[in-house]
Amino acid sequence: MSIRGLSRALPGRSGAPAADVRARQAVALVLVSMAQFLIALDYSIVYLALPGIAASLRIVPALVQWVVSAYAVLFAGFLIVGGRLADRFGPARMFIIAISLFGIASGAGAAAGNGAVLVSARGVQGLGAALLQPAVLGLIGTRFPAGPARSRALAVWAAVGAAGLAAGALLGGLLTTVSWRLTLLVNVPPALLCALAAAAWLGTAVPAVARARRIPLLAAALGTGTVLALALFLTFGGDQGWTAPATLACLLLAAALTGCFLRNEAASANVLIEPALRRDGSVRAGAAAAALYMASGGSEFYVLTLLLQTVKHYSPLHAGLAFLPLAAMVTAGSTATGRAVRRIRPATALTTGFLITLAGLTWLCVALRGNAYLADMLPGLVLSGFGHGVTYTATFIIGSRDVPAIHQGTAGALLTTAQYLSGALTLAVLTLMLAPSRSYPGFTSALILLAAAAGAGALLAIGRKPDRQAPVPSRDGQA
Repeated sequence: MSIRGLSRALPGRSGAPAADVRARQAVALVLVSMAQFLIALDYSIVYLALPGIAASLRIVPALVQWVVSAYAVLFAGFLIVGGRLADRFGPARMFIIAISLFGIASGAGAAAGNGAVLVSARGVQGLGAALLQPAVLGLIGTRFPAGPARSRALAVWAAVGAAGLAAGALLGGLLTTVSWRLTLLVNVPPALLCALAAAAWLGTAVPAVARARRIPLLAAALGTGTVLALALFLTFGGDQGWTAPATLACLLLAAALTGCFLRNEAASANVLIEPALRRDGSVRAGAAAAALYMASGGSEFYVLTLLLQTVKHYSPLHAGLAFLPLAAMVTAGSTATGRAVRRIRPATALTTGFLITLAGLTWLCVALRGNAYLADMLPGLVLSGFGHGVTYTATFIIGSRDVPAIHQGTAGALLTTAQYLSGALTLAVLTLMLAPSRSYPGFTSALILLAAAAGAGALLAIGRKPDRQAPVPSRDGQA
C-alpha cells in the first residue's frame, strides 16, 4: 500500500475501505507493541545496572534505591491522570507526547553526571511512562472493536512486552559490562522513531464527545496526590522502616487525601473515575487480578535477581542469561493465551495462568538450594514464566475488552495502578523479609509469599462470572 493510500485511512477519514482499516490497525499495533517493549525493557534492565551506577557516580546506597523509586513513584502517581488525558485529548496525541518525553528523559539520564540529575531524569521518565501506558491501551481499545479482534491485539501487545522483559534481562547484563549509561541510552532511538511514526500515520483527531469532556482538575490533583502519597509511604517504609517519621507522615497524608478524593468523587459532577468504570465488574475483576499477578509472578524477577547475584554469586551477565528461559516462556504464555481466548473464556485462562505460576514458584521454593541450574532452577523458571505470560494477558483482556472506547485510557490506567501499588507493597514486604539476612531461608519465605498470592489469584479467577458486562452509560450520558 502506498503512503497516500494509507493516509486516507487515518482517523477522521470517512469511507475508508476494509483493507485500509486493517492497515491502520496494523500500524497502530506495531507502534503500541514497540512502546510496551520499551516500558518492559526499562523495568527489567535497570536492576542489573544499579551496582555500576553506584560505583560510577559514587552514590550512597540510600540514594541508589531512588534510581528505581523515582521512576516508580511518578509512574504510579500519574497513571489515572494519564488515562483521563488520553480519553480527553485522544490516545494518539498523548502517545506522541508521552513517548517523546520518555525518550528525552532516557537520554538525559544516560548523560547524567551526578546522582541528583540521574534521579530527576528517572522521575521524568516515570512521568512519561505514566502518560504512555494509558495511551497505549487506549489506542488498542479505540482501534480494535470489542471481542476477538481486541483480545488478539491485547495478546500481541502482551507478548511483545514480555519480549521486552527478556531483552532487558539479557541486555542489562551485556550493556552493564560496557557502561551502565547504555541501559538508558538504548531507549532513545526507538522512542523517538515511534513518536515520528505515530505523528505520520496515526493522526491526532479527537472525537467530538471527548472534546466536550472537561478534565477534572481538583479530582486529578486529589487522585494523583493520593497515589503519590501511598507510593511514597510504601517506598519509605521499605527503605527507612515503617515507624520512621517520613513513613508515618506519608501515611497520614495518604489517609487525608484518600478521604478528600472519595468525598469529591461522590459529590462532584466532574469526577476522575467515571461511575461507569466503578460499576463495571470486568474492570474490578481485572484490577484485582492485576494486583495478585504483581504480588506473585510479577515480583519474581526481583526475588530471583537478588538470589542469583547475592546468594549464588552470578555475575550480571550470567544472571541475565539465567533469566532468558523465564522471559522466553512469558512470551510463549502470552502468545498461547491470545490464541486460546478464541476457544475458552478469559477467566479460564486466568485461572490456568495462576495455577501454572503457583506450580513454578513451588518448584523453585523446593529446589532453591540446589546448585544444578538445569535440574533445579530451569523447570521452575519455565513453569512460572509460562504462567506469568498467561496471567498477564488474561488480566488485561478481562479488564478492558468490554470497556467503551471513550473510557479505554482510564480503564487501562486503573488496571496498571492496581498492578503497580500491589508491586510496591510486595516489594516493601520482600525487602523486610530479605534485608536482615540474604540467605536461603529468607528467599524460601519470599517465594512462599509469591506462591500464596498466585493461589489467591487462582481462587479469584475461579469465582469470576462468565457473563459479559454491557457498557454502562457514564455520568455525562456517554456509553
